Amino acid sequence: MSSHVDGGSMGLDEIATKPHEQLAAHLAAKMEAVNLLIRDRMASRHAPRIPQVTAHLVEAGGKRLRPMLVLATADLCGYDGPFDVHLAATVEFIHTATLLHDDVVDESAQRRGRPTANLLWDNKSSVLVGDYLFARAFQLMVEPGSLRVLDILSNASATIAEGEVLQLSAAQDLATTEDIYLQVVRGKTAALFSAATEVGGVIAGAPETQIKALFEYGDALGIAFQIVDDLLDYQGDAKSTGKNVGDDFRERKLTLPVIKAVSAANAEERAFWKRTIEKGDQRDGDLEHALALMQSHGALEQTRAEALDWAARARAAIAVLPDHPVRGMLDRLAGYVVARIS
Repeated sequence: MSSHVDGGSMGLDEIATKPHEQLAAHLAAKMEAVNLLIRDRMASRHAPRIPQVTAHLVEAGGKRLRPMLVLATADLCGYDGPFDVHLAATVEFIHTATLLHDDVVDESAQRRGRPTANLLWDNKSSVLVGDYLFARAFQLMVEPGSLRVLDILSNASATIAEGEVLQLSAAQDLATTEDIYLQVVRGKTAALFSAATEVGGVIAGAPETQIKALFEYGDALGIAFQIVDDLLDYQGDAKSTGKNVGDDFRERKLTLPVIKAVSAANAEERAFWKRTIEKGDQRDGDLEHALALMQSHGALEQTRAEALDWAARARAAIAVLPDHPVRGMLDRLAGYVVARIS
């Protein structure tokens, strides 16, 4: 399957200018406008804690991939108005709100190598500031005056929340299937990617075939992105991923590599997964045994093949779009997302 992905064998360090950096350079003026709008809208006269908590996350770096996808797809479809900036800020606010809530739910202490807001302040502040950002996102998404844009982004917000709740019940249940996993991933990650790419086309008044292609690109890119993340939890290098190998195992998360290993397990192996994931009874050497089981059933290799396949689907989706420098950058971005596992 890796033959679908150009440069599938590229290591990250071999890519001189990374596609998201090319996008950032191409969209620099617009991204500056997005950053100014974000700073303006996260201000609060009455509750100074709101900008404190928000700034901690927003200023933490990160690639700002989701807002860039809005700007990039609007540009690709020939948009020259002001509202792509509003929609890019909307998407970033939704994303930041979900991170604040996620860190509380996961009881996380670190994000991007820095202490999380719930650790620096408290859970109440994180939840309430997340709510404020959702409200701000809805104010922003109304401003372009497009009912269709509102429909896409409000549906995405509902799908994200639904995915998070589904994950609560599915995460430690060995009956969780690959279909349920995909539903969780679409909620957790892909819904906001596909909403970002779709609204860029809608705001630009692109033809329906192009809007559909942009949605499919964002959906497939988001799924590839999350599968790669889940695979790197078992195969990654802590320095480059910012996560320790096996964090998902320790947190008893049923991600795709484990689901594949469980589905191929014999009775003895199934008892091991039941003890470690469902019951949370983990002992020394369990992570190593889990990795050995995944290897023996080819679960890691199958997971890698699926990530590459989703990246290939993303690239195939945008082949119908106009020939434009941004299209090339989006194509390379899909290859870059899976380069870490190639």
